[in-house]
Amino acid sequence: MTDLAKRSKRKVWRRERAHFRVRSTVSGTAERPRLSVFKSLRYLYAQLIDDNRGVTVAAVSSLEPELKSQLGAGTGNVAAAKLVGATIAERAKQAGIEKVVFDRGGYVYHGKVKALAEAAREKGLDF
Repeated sequence: MTDLAKRSKRKVWRRERAHFRVRSTVSGTAERPRLSVFKSLRYLYAQLIDDNRGVTVAAVSSLEPELKSQLGAGTGNVAAAKLVGATIAERAKQAGIEKVVFDRGGYVYHGKVKALAEAAREKGLDF
């Protein structure tokens, strides 16, 4: 295995361990679902999850055609994160949700994750 492959595996393991630590304390309910963030190399995803019932209340992805058309080629950057954050806040309001618990998914609260969270807060989501 090359050094690059080892390093990328270590990064994935670090994120997974951090996510397990976060998930041991953060849990979503019907009144206050968990806002979960996932980043792939090309896209960003956000979900509102009720962990008591095991149900996704609302979901947004930069992969969706209406968001993808607004973003153009950059579907995994900070601008995409802002758009995904604003859209998840709007969908939460439509579902009657105003308060959420933020689950950064083991990622560092910086860059895309921070942009998504701040955009959701600006649109009225409370966390």
